[in-house]
Amino acid sequence: MFTHMMVGANDLEASKKFYDAVLGTLGIAPGKYDDKGRVFYRSGGMSFGITKPINGEAACPANGGTIGFAVDSPEVADKWHAAGLANGGTTCEDPPGVREGATAKLYLAYLRDPTGNKICALKRI
Repeated sequence: MFTHMMVGANDLEASKKFYDAVLGTLGIAPGKYDDKGRVFYRSGGMSFGITKPINGEAACPANGGTIGFAVDSPEVADKWHAAGLANGGTTCEDPPGVREGATAKLYLAYLRDPTGNKICALKRI
């Protein structure tokens, strides 16, 4: 359904350090700058990018928005979460753990990146 996701960043170096760390726990190579100064991570034909907004205004997180990353196990989610905290992210929502949804049990770990974008590691269990 999706080809790519892009989030705004006010400090590209801080955001790159953060995403290199959290996505690295998922086996994704460090981000690469393109000729427009954006940073892209690629995996399985999909792309995730970080950029300064092209309108020149400050980046801000989407109110109510979350980007979820699939992980292979709760242990990987915990490593992902720890890497984010160690690289400029902040925890949000409840601590990493199992949540009972209407249709499934999920292991979730939430973070905010250095700009405040909310991201999540998710494993269906």
